[in-house]
Amino acid sequence: LMRPLQSCRGRGVVVGTVTLCLAAGWALQTPRGVSLVVPQPNINATVAQNILLSVEYSCRGVATIEWKHVSSWGTTKIVEWKSGNYVNISTGYKDRVTTFENGSIQLLNVGMKDAGYYFITVTEEYGTNTYGTIIVNVYEIIYEDLHFVAVFFAFLAAVSAVLICFMWLCNKSLHLFQKKTTHKLTASTTEEIELETIEC
Repeated sequence: LMRPLQSCRGRGVVVGTVTLCLAAGWALQTPRGVSLVVPQPNINATVAQNILLSVEYSCRGVATIEWKHVSSWGTTKIVEWKSGNYVNISTGYKDRVTTFENGSIQLLNVGMKDAGYYFITVTEEYGTNTYGTIIVNVYEIIYEDLHFVAVFFAFLAAVSAVLICFMWLCNKSLHLFQKKTTHKLTASTTEEIELETIEC
């Protein structure tokens, strides 16, 4: 009776050991943690443009994504959401932010204050996390300068047109004056000839 019992115990130990080895091997082969790719770390935009802060993350479990904006005006939390769950957008960004499943966000109607650093933190449910940064430069279109240039060129065109008309009128007046002077001279010469003839 003793031998079969030991044999069963031995088999149980072997099966337990094999199970532990398989579990350890599966744990080593399964990627733990989270990875993040930022394809465009620098973005240039103009005022009132929409921009896409594009990222791509992957993780084994459910991830929590958080975006923050850091600039000379301070640090602002933009949005935080859990994949397939809630989305918590900050008050200042309520109508300006769209979130995507891959972790990207779209920011609508950017202004000068939107320039700066955008930090994304992706945290998986097992506690590991990763970070990414995107630098956004926002440039202002100076409509006033363009308007001034347009007005200046319009003014030059108007002045040129007036000068051309004035020169044409002067030329016409001069031509008429010369015609009248020539006619008077001709009339005077004719009168002189007639007087001379009469005197003779």
